[in-house]
Amino acid sequence: MAIILKRLLSGAQVGDILKVMIARQIKKDLGKALQKLKISSSKLALEHPVNPDHGDYSTNIAMRVKKKDLPSSFDLATKIVNTWRSGGLPGYLAKIEVVKPGFINLWLQNEYFISQIEEVIKKKDNFGRVSSGKGKTVVIDYSSPNIARPFGIGHFRSTIIGQALVNLYRFLGWEVIGINHLGDWGTQFGKLIYQIKNRHTKKKLTIKDLEKLYVEFHQRVVKKPKLEDEARKWFKKLEEGDPEAKKIWKECVEVSLKEFDRIYQRLNIKFNQTIGESFYQDKMKKVIESAKKKKILVKSEGAWVIKFPNLKIPPAILIKSDGATTYETRDLASIEYRRNKWHPDLFVYEVGTEQTLHFNQIFAAAVRLGYGKSEQLVHVNHGLFYLPGIGKLSTRTGKTIHLEKLLNESVKRAKKLGSQNQKVAEMVGVGAVKYFDLKNHPATNIAFDWQKMFALEGDSGPYLQYTHARCQSVLAKSEKDLRNEEFVFPYLHLKTEEQNLLRTLYKFPEVVQQAGEKFSPNLVCSFLFDLAQKYNVFYNKHSILKADNKELIRFRLFLTLAVSQIIKTGLNLLGIATPERM
Repeated sequence: MAIILKRLLSGAQVGDILKVMIARQIKKDLGKALQKLKISSSKLALEHPVNPDHGDYSTNIAMRVKKKDLPSSFDLATKIVNTWRSGGLPGYLAKIEVVKPGFINLWLQNEYFISQIEEVIKKKDNFGRVSSGKGKTVVIDYSSPNIARPFGIGHFRSTIIGQALVNLYRFLGWEVIGINHLGDWGTQFGKLIYQIKNRHTKKKLTIKDLEKLYVEFHQRVVKKPKLEDEARKWFKKLEEGDPEAKKIWKECVEVSLKEFDRIYQRLNIKFNQTIGESFYQDKMKKVIESAKKKKILVKSEGAWVIKFPNLKIPPAILIKSDGATTYETRDLASIEYRRNKWHPDLFVYEVGTEQTLHFNQIFAAAVRLGYGKSEQLVHVNHGLFYLPGIGKLSTRTGKTIHLEKLLNESVKRAKKLGSQNQKVAEMVGVGAVKYFDLKNHPATNIAFDWQKMFALEGDSGPYLQYTHARCQSVLAKSEKDLRNEEFVFPYLHLKTEEQNLLRTLYKFPEVVQQAGEKFSPNLVCSFLFDLAQKYNVFYNKHSILKADNKELIRFRLFLTLAVSQIIKTGLNLLGIATPERM
């Protein structure tokens, strides 16, 4: 492919274009023209027009700056383009035009697009991988289920969105520390200890027993509000190290972890560190002392709090009026611990929207304590999962769906699609549930829908897995090892469907970068669905193995291999497996 490119570019440019995303190169080259006109390139932004007839890239730089000697943005855009042309347009551009009110539209050469097929095949799973995060560290806090409760779909969203963010940031070159911050401390354990001592007769506890006891407590407290006082007393004993309370608590933790580990293995979730709130018991004192030393901890109605006079949010309570610590105290201790241990550039918390106020308070308090800057602390909030006839889920009221039950049902439905092999059915079933969530923006509330989840003609995990398997089937039938073949082609007259694919493949690195920066794995989903749709249109309209000549067959096989590889890489980033056959 370098043979084709050398007709268009200098030797130095060949290396540059193949090593970086083309958008960076365009900005660099267009920036030189702007410099000649004494226009700052700080406002230069590129986007992909919704309508491909308007180019592969477009910029509105002429509408974002002003020139006194030019009456309109259109005139300025024209002058920018003429200045660029006078210095010689780069060979990777096929066409450039100015349209009203002042857009500059750019078209890339087919040769560049074809070169990206070679890049995909050569780099395999590393195509799209960049080093933008090299030398940076991010701590991502996700999943964080509550001890003593079966894994419900309420924590499913945090688990898979968080894992996707971990995968994306590693792909972008960051050092990533994925943390499972277990909810293994707090007044809920006072409730459980009270229930176990007064309502439980079995010798051995199970995860179902713990859930039942927790729900029962909240049913009883409606009629007997004083039970809350009993729960607080037992949690206070637990904090003070009472042997009996600690023994019951420890059993709750062990039973729960065994349950969680089985679910994580099935979902292919991997953490760097799994520690609970209890880990910070001996670290909270330092937070409180630091707040006192900085004179930001004040007494309010018997409790000790940090106030935020310049923000419209309530104070963060560090010590309750009864002397017990709070979630806020433990979360601040965790930030300080992570700061000292990993020195992260970014702290990311993937937690539900209902915790937005809590994290606003924690982040504001962390800034006042000197634990970090506000821009380093990020709450990626996810919306709720709604199920037909159930509405909002709640463990306290017993309205919840156990994740394992849902996954089992999904695997059964995958088998009905034809995936009789248990391993493949597991890949398709679990992948369907994951993708159904990830294709939505994290903050979106989701209404559960089995039909959409398994739509083989719609935006679904099985559809993408099926497209990947279709590509693999074509390649297997060709009986050629394309990875060992020389990638050089004579001029080919490309069909519209082939051009549509080529004008999509090269965008993958940009999409991955944006998905990481915006904490939005759904951008990868949208890209993969668009790519799969375009491939299936191409597949249904044009013969691959029976094309008119050998060169065209080879080109279409290489195109198929590239599509297959990108779908596989993209789904892997989302934590979804890609079976070779379905």
